[in-house]
Amino acid sequence: MKKRSVSSGDRSTGDLRRYLTKKSSAPPTDDGADETERTIPNPPRNESGPIPPISESTNPATNVSTNSTVDESTHRPKRLRLEFDPNHIIPDPALRIPIEDYANEIRDEVRRAYLLKGRTEANGLVFEQTLDGKVWRSFQRSWLGKYDWLEYSVKENAAFCFYCFLFKKTAQPNTFGNDVFSRDGYSRWKTATAAFKKHVGGPNSFHNIARGKCEDFINQRSSVSSKIHAYSKESEIAYKIRLTASLDCARYLIAQGEAFRGHDESSTSINKGNFKELLEWYKDKNSEVKEAFEKGPGNALMVCSDIQKQLAKCCAQEVTSVIKSEIGDRNFAVLIDEARDSSIKEQMAVIVRFVNNQGKVMERFLAMKHISDCTSAALKEALLHLLALHDLPISRLRGQGYDGASNMRGEFNGLQKLIRDDSPHAFYVHCFAHQLQLVVVTIAKCSKCISDFFNHVPLIVTQVSASCKRKDTLIAKHQDVLLEKLENGKISSGKGLHQESGLARPGDTRWGSHLKTLLRIYQMWESVVDVLTIVSTDAREHSSVGGAGGLVKKMECYEFVFILNFLIGLLTITNDLSQALQRKDQDIVEAMGLISDVKTRLQDVRDNGWEPLLDQVKSFCEEYGINVPNMDDLTVPMGESVRPKNKVTLRHYYKVDIFNVAIDATMTEINHRFNEVSSELLVCMSCLNPSNSFAMFNVDKLVRLAEIYEADFTISDRLMLRSQLQIFILNIRRSEKFHGCSDISKLSQLMVETKKDKTFPLVYRLIELTLILPVATASVERIFSAMSIIKTDLRNKLSDGWLNDLMVCYTEREIFKSIDDAKITKRFQSMKDRRGHLPKERNVIT
Repeated sequence: MKKRSVSSGDRSTGDLRRYLTKKSSAPPTDDGADETERTIPNPPRNESGPIPPISESTNPATNVSTNSTVDESTHRPKRLRLEFDPNHIIPDPALRIPIEDYANEIRDEVRRAYLLKGRTEANGLVFEQTLDGKVWRSFQRSWLGKYDWLEYSVKENAAFCFYCFLFKKTAQPNTFGNDVFSRDGYSRWKTATAAFKKHVGGPNSFHNIARGKCEDFINQRSSVSSKIHAYSKESEIAYKIRLTASLDCARYLIAQGEAFRGHDESSTSINKGNFKELLEWYKDKNSEVKEAFEKGPGNALMVCSDIQKQLAKCCAQEVTSVIKSEIGDRNFAVLIDEARDSSIKEQMAVIVRFVNNQGKVMERFLAMKHISDCTSAALKEALLHLLALHDLPISRLRGQGYDGASNMRGEFNGLQKLIRDDSPHAFYVHCFAHQLQLVVVTIAKCSKCISDFFNHVPLIVTQVSASCKRKDTLIAKHQDVLLEKLENGKISSGKGLHQESGLARPGDTRWGSHLKTLLRIYQMWESVVDVLTIVSTDAREHSSVGGAGGLVKKMECYEFVFILNFLIGLLTITNDLSQALQRKDQDIVEAMGLISDVKTRLQDVRDNGWEPLLDQVKSFCEEYGINVPNMDDLTVPMGESVRPKNKVTLRHYYKVDIFNVAIDATMTEINHRFNEVSSELLVCMSCLNPSNSFAMFNVDKLVRLAEIYEADFTISDRLMLRSQLQIFILNIRRSEKFHGCSDISKLSQLMVETKKDKTFPLVYRLIELTLILPVATASVERIFSAMSIIKTDLRNKLSDGWLNDLMVCYTEREIFKSIDDAKITKRFQSMKDRRGHLPKERNVIT
């Protein structure tokens, strides 16, 4: 009988068993030599339909014939070499493929991959409880600290042995603790401690034999190859110099987002690619490095493409390790989006949001994964696999942030719903910045006049920037205007002011692009009109003459100027909100307050902004010689007949049909889009807002917030919370350090600085949950901007794993630059048996 069930991302391992159990005759390649045998990556999972049989002429890793690949130089078939992809590591010990089921030549690779990842400790997991007689029992977290070989399986709710899984002999008899802890799992928690001790046994027990093999396997100096080849102290120092030099070059290229390889890397090539050219420069500047490479063996120079990729992978794994240590056993949220790269692959980026030890909100890039199917079920499977691979249990997921795609936010079958089925407290928030951009798109279509205005804006941009000559003319005209204004004292000079710029085209999916285009037209008004006039005068085709001339006439009318000035003021209000929402440390309560402020500001503009707008438009028209009409004259609204009964005054037309309609549409759309603000969850969270000396503080609503997050607060916690909240508010209001604190993010940091997070742990837990809830997916959009720098049209052959490693290091450069070379080289040495050894570390006692 079970009390609680913890879900996990179950994986089918049948396909892995199928293609990794057939032997291959190809020998492994050298570290330093270039790849001479074609390496076939692991195939994707096949979950639909039966698995086809493998013939003798079919490679087990790819299910393709080996007769189709021929070496053009020898006219003999190339031998295929099996490789183990570390992404195929299965975190749950109950779902793993036994080591003996892998092909012989890749078993060591599998072991090293699991050793580098480490045992599965299930940090922060709530262990499932089972009824043993009349007592509920479960796995205890303290056992993981006491037994360094112990692992926990969420799937089977059982304990496993890490060393026995890796090094248990197949032919050993099935005595107690052998197959139990390596394949079946142990789940009788009442006698678990005694069973663990019995499994360890004496010096010659199966467990200790496996542990000894593991220690020998990790120690490369005890391997057979190391005993055959003698390594002098000088050779070890030279090997370290070569490895460090290659790592320095790789770190520079990774941090700058530059390519590694060249089109021709042969010895006669003038340009061998960035990596080798940088290494040559390094050798010319450092004689010690040059000597180490010249005297080094040809099969351990540390310069081939495989070495470059392995160094990048080690860097990425160290960065990810730092991120995982920052998260620890805390709760976290995920921000996810997908985009197409330059090779037409759909890539899913995952960012984790959490509160660190200093009380700061952090958003870290976790991984990028290629997905062949964008359905919500496929996205969920990919996400669960990534989380499990990084030891982040879904039970600690407390927030989801996506854009508005139906496969993400679907109420019944969307990704957010599927995730909440497994983690009910992973609340979903539709990206606020994305919703705000939808509000801007609505403004552009809210009335016939404004819609017609935005139909002409792209035409103006096209006519002015259609050719290099026109663009150069625009820039030259604008420079002349700026010089004239500087001479007349109308504008001032300064660093960063009046930079060269052109017109930008507005886009519905580019945040802030509408305002950017209108501001450019406003600032370059004279230059734009002059260029359109030149085009209309000099153009040979009548279509260009009519188009440019019509646009000049359109721009130099009062209606165009009125709408331009009005929309710049209106979109500036929404753009300020958009910029604030895109901050990484923005919290949901502060975002709610900003939205309320924007609605108040819009209402104020509607009530008091009409007359100032008219004065501003009149001043603009007088400056550029545009006729200002009499507001009492009659006109016909756009799209209506000229019959007298349809005529209205110009004042009515501009104020009611344009001014009021646009503001009302904006406010209505904001209320519709941001309906989460009125939800019970966010109303309760708003009570933690420290502005105005916690004016919104409400004990009852905060207790209700703890009830919503019932998985994070036990019954006893909720009973003590009310008293702790009452003491907390008295203490904080009395403390001078908290005076002037205006947002929850600052409150969290001050609590950590003053140690009040230890004094009021339950209150701080509520603050953490509030800060974790995501606001916008701007961080994910920045990841895709970085991807366009790393994976370009010239680098569209980057593999998915190579791309992920480069992306992790490039986007988290602050962490990447802080990692010591020694950690990276140590991980590099642990990846496989190397032809060189690093010098032994000697601890000097002072």
